Amino acid sequence: MGDCDAAPTHHHPNNLIQKETALQAINTIIQLHFEKTLEKKRAIDLQKKELWKMFQHFFVFLSLIFLGQALSPKLQCRHCWIPIGLLSLSHLIFYVSVAQTLRCINGFKYQRRCHKLTLGLATERLRQLKMRINNGGIEEIGDEFEIHYQEPPESYFGKFKRNWALHFGFLIFIYGFMVSSSVVILCF
Repeated sequence: MGDCDAAPTHHHPNNLIQKETALQAINTIIQLHFEKTLEKKRAIDLQKKELWKMFQHFFVFLSLIFLGQALSPKLQCRHCWIPIGLLSLSHLIFYVSVAQTLRCINGFKYQRRCHKLTLGLATERLRQLKMRINNGGIEEIGDEFEIHYQEPPESYFGKFKRNWALHFGFLIFIYGFMVSSSVVILCF
């Protein structure tokens, strides 16, 4: 038997099918995670619009309470507990609503980040696989087309904590301002 009898491995039909299957699998993974990234972005944008609407409605409500206090001839300092109680209750309800919306936004952001990381890994793996195929350096394909779901490092969660702190710091400031304004309007 001479060298002519042995078929080159890069022309072997099973090897060619295996390479095409690997490329298709990685392309499918890329497409899936790209679509999921866009889906999560749309969900984040929708939740942010909802949060913005909630803030607008809340500030209209606070303005009405403030205006009612300022224009009411009957409210006096001894009645201060009524607007402060109403403000406290409304702020508590609003805090719960904001917390729920922020939880959704942060969840979608986390999922989006995971899909983006997985998309990046799959794109890099596809690029490497194509280079190896083009250079003829790939004989057998093992688990190279398996892309595991990626998650960001623990430090990524710091971003969410800052976001919560910013929102709730702002809300506490507004609450303090409204309570002190109520006392000033009614008592001085």
